[in-house]
Amino acid sequence: MSPTPAHIQDLGAYVAASPSSYHAAAEAGRRLRAKGFVQLEEREAWQGGVGSYFVIRDGALIAWVVPPGAGPTTAFHILGAHTDSPSFKLKPKPTTGKYGWLQAGVEVYGGPLLNSWLDRELALAGRLTLLDGTEHLVHTGPLLRFPQLAVHLDRAVNDGLTLDKQRHMNPVWGLGDPLDADLLGLLAEGAGVDPLEVGGFDVVVADTQEPRVFGADGAFFASGRLDNLSSVHAGLTAIIETATTGPSEGPIAVLAAFDHEEVGSASRSGASGPLLEDVLYRISLGLGAGAEERLRAMASSFCVSADAGHAVHPNYAERHDPVNLPVLNGGPLLKINANQRYTTDAAGAAYWADLCRAADVPYQEFVSNNMMPCGSTIGPLTATRLGIRTVDVGTPLLSMHSARELCGVDDPGHLAAVTLRFFGDGR
Repeated sequence: MSPTPAHIQDLGAYVAASPSSYHAAAEAGRRLRAKGFVQLEEREAWQGGVGSYFVIRDGALIAWVVPPGAGPTTAFHILGAHTDSPSFKLKPKPTTGKYGWLQAGVEVYGGPLLNSWLDRELALAGRLTLLDGTEHLVHTGPLLRFPQLAVHLDRAVNDGLTLDKQRHMNPVWGLGDPLDADLLGLLAEGAGVDPLEVGGFDVVVADTQEPRVFGADGAFFASGRLDNLSSVHAGLTAIIETATTGPSEGPIAVLAAFDHEEVGSASRSGASGPLLEDVLYRISLGLGAGAEERLRAMASSFCVSADAGHAVHPNYAERHDPVNLPVLNGGPLLKINANQRYTTDAAGAAYWADLCRAADVPYQEFVSNNMMPCGSTIGPLTATRLGIRTVDVGTPLLSMHSARELCGVDDPGHLAAVTLRFFGDGR
């Protein structure tokens, strides 16, 4: 794998090119095509057998490498991640405003840390769908801002900030009368399409500040959307390397980057939908598998669910488990929960430990404080839907769900290195 400085800089470039899930899938596809992967269309017949392929469904992407020695019962080694991040999404009739301000009507998407989005220069990004069904990606650059109320007008603000999602989270984007303005028309103009031909849109708000390495000895990396583009990028770099230098015998390496994890995954491009199952089935068909061979292949398969996790916060240590205290640059997390909010069990933990040892990568265990509710991932969904043994891992972060999150410079590269080992592991 690439040295840490190169990996972290490339992660920054990938995040910058991916302000929405649709851009994340498109940028991953662009990189895969450049490395010889063949894009397949779901409506067309798929060529089977050996090779490197990918398919995009809306804001999700699945890529895979079939090695020369693959057959009907060859197992799948899957790195699962997600392309979406907490944010705000444009509502219908998005042009609003009053008192001489132009504002945008937005709906909260997922669980963003609201105050982190205040007083930042923000962009709009996503897709426009025309009446003829064609789609166009759009990205405005700096356009909006959620302006905070000055302390002079709220002297108690530092004693506790309360934000009303409907009243306070309406970004400004210009001056004038909203009757004379058209935010959707501005987006259409930026995409080079006729505003009258726009039939629908999926557009989110994105931070525009560039990713940056900083801190003593350059130990930290700050960026938007590290949850969970850090995992998508790790899988992307690993599967490209697998296609280039992977073994001729071994599992079929699969990167499954789903959309809509932050809102429950219940969509046609989410982990609760049929996308991964459909793709694996079609890969098996291309290798000549019948029902019996497919079940044997699935029984031997394994999924690493990679999603960001929590590093110990030095100012809020009481919110963490008192014994398991992950730190930045201590290696990726092995995420454990007794109630199966994460899928890790003893067999998965042992396999992960062996992979990390083989890749010469440290890892850390994460478990929630008993008084703190535990989040979840695509891991339980994938394990339930497909019956594949699954383990939950991820990059440790501070400020998760902030407009700008923080990780260590070493951890994303470590996750990629273990993923590369996992993709080529033939046990």
